Amino acid sequence: MQAVEHPPRIPDRKQAHEAARLAKRLRHAAGRAIADYNLIGDGDRVMVCLSGGKDSWTLLDLLLSLQTRAPVRFELVAVNLDQKQPGFPEHVIPDYCRARGVPFHVIEQDTYSVVTRVVPEGKTLCSLCSRLRRGALYAFAEREGFTRIALGHHRDDILATFFLNLFHGGTLKAMPPKLLSDDGRHVLIRPLAYCREAEIAEYARQRAFPIIPCNLCGSQENLQRKQVRRMLEAWEREQPGRSETMFRALSHVAPSQLADTDLFDFASLGSRSETTPPDAHAWLGGDSAKSDADH
Repeated sequence: MQAVEHPPRIPDRKQAHEAARLAKRLRHAAGRAIADYNLIGDGDRVMVCLSGGKDSWTLLDLLLSLQTRAPVRFELVAVNLDQKQPGFPEHVIPDYCRARGVPFHVIEQDTYSVVTRVVPEGKTLCSLCSRLRRGALYAFAEREGFTRIALGHHRDDILATFFLNLFHGGTLKAMPPKLLSDDGRHVLIRPLAYCREAEIAEYARQRAFPIIPCNLCGSQENLQRKQVRRMLEAWEREQPGRSETMFRALSHVAPSQLADTDLFDFASLGSRSETTPPDAHAWLGGDSAKSDADH
């Protein structure tokens, strides 16, 4: 496994102008997400999860840029989890961070051997790998006193997760821009929530980040997430702007127009009685009695 480095090109005036506009769009998108969801506050210690992929490099780069002009003071530390994948270029992330003067830490934990030993051949490794990785990062964040854990998920990740849950989980949920971990100890933030993957990829290319590919799960074919992504890409080709429309829908939810009784009190809507309405067992009691009699 080798980091993919794109030598920076010498841009002409038009290319330089377009590159500046792209950087501004991404910076503004990240800034709006931070403001809309109060992702970072004064005095926060932000752990930036840095895998070496295009998304995490862009996340770190944009946060560093915003840090210099932010209305609050906050600390950034890049953290990489070395999962001991064969051929992983251990020097790439430390070398880059040192060159830019970014504080960093590398956690060494052999999750690769665990995942490849436990998961049967041909099965997807993503779920177990994700749980082990999350556990290692949470433990480090708690030990070091970080108040925010920044992840590199972007708009397209959020949409893909929404449809994965819709198609395969039977739930309407996605990746929120801000999330409290299940144990209540960690606040996860996604500053790239408003950023498009295509623009992130172009930004990473222009900035010549040393991209480290994921050969553990990225090489597996026919993953459900890949199928959903292909669907979304096809929709976007057929009708440009559809992804943006769908993403806006995630922040314009109308519970009264859905069917979740935990989110909206349908039972008392239009009710003329203060007593508790009969439940399904009461309504179907006659059917049950008739069925027993028939047998």
